[in-house]
Amino acid sequence: MTFPPDRLTYIRTHWIMAAVAMAVGMAILWALGNPHVWTGAIGGLAAVALRGWYLMDEEMGHIWQMTGDTLEGPQGRRVALSDIDKLRTIGAAVQVITRTGDKHLIKFQADPQATKARIEAARPRGHE
Repeated sequence: MTFPPDRLTYIRTHWIMAAVAMAVGMAILWALGNPHVWTGAIGGLAAVALRGWYLMDEEMGHIWQMTGDTLEGPQGRRVALSDIDKLRTIGAAVQVITRTGDKHLIKFQADPQATKARIEAARPRGHE
């Protein structure tokens, strides 16, 4: 079972980040007394758009999969299902926390609750 990132969720997440960055940029300029507060919106939008464009290919390649009793992720990450202590959703991501405290994010999931439920269902009983 694989958990690939969803492109539309990635784009939606970046729209939300852009809106927040625009508001924060404008608030900072307003607080500093800058008469051109609107430039904060342009700066926030440009920063998040550039980040989103630059990282999209990399993020879309971060695919997690369950193989047998292991959750395998990008860059050689491996988590035994029996070592998972907690699973929680954070926005469009699922956070995997191991018994040793390691934390991993399965990001940009179209339905993070469903991803979490699939992983929970595959965990060995007695380890919840």
